[in-house]
Amino acid sequence: QVQLVESGGGLVQAGGSLRLSCAASGRTFRSSAMGWFRQAPGKEREFVTAITWSGGSTYYADSVKGRFTISRINAKNTVYLYLQMNSLKPEDTAVYYCAATSSSHYTDPHEYDNWGQGTQVTVSS
Repeated sequence: QVQLVESGGGLVQAGGSLRLSCAASGRTFRSSAMGWFRQAPGKEREFVTAITWSGGSTYYADSVKGRFTISRINAKNTVYLYLQMNSLKPEDTAVYYCAATSSSHYTDPHEYDNWGQGTQVTVSS
């Protein structure tokens, strides 16, 4: 059974930090690129960041560049994906999703095959 399970969301004050985690299992995700997306109320799901299967390349939305860091660990049966979020702003408030793709179109959510259930991040001003 394919599962992507996020954790680590919560409520934080502006300027604070959070670390999101995602455990992906059930198929071979080690060869998949993985990404984080977010969706705020009334808005479309947007790309946040992505990382290639080896971790050798990373991509960031301009809005989070320099504040967020994506990383991954390819274990035997599970891929662990992380998102370190620093200097958080109220506009970062959203549900954050991890996802996996076999495509190289990392910023397009339609190219992702598997999704987690999401974790809420709320940044208060």
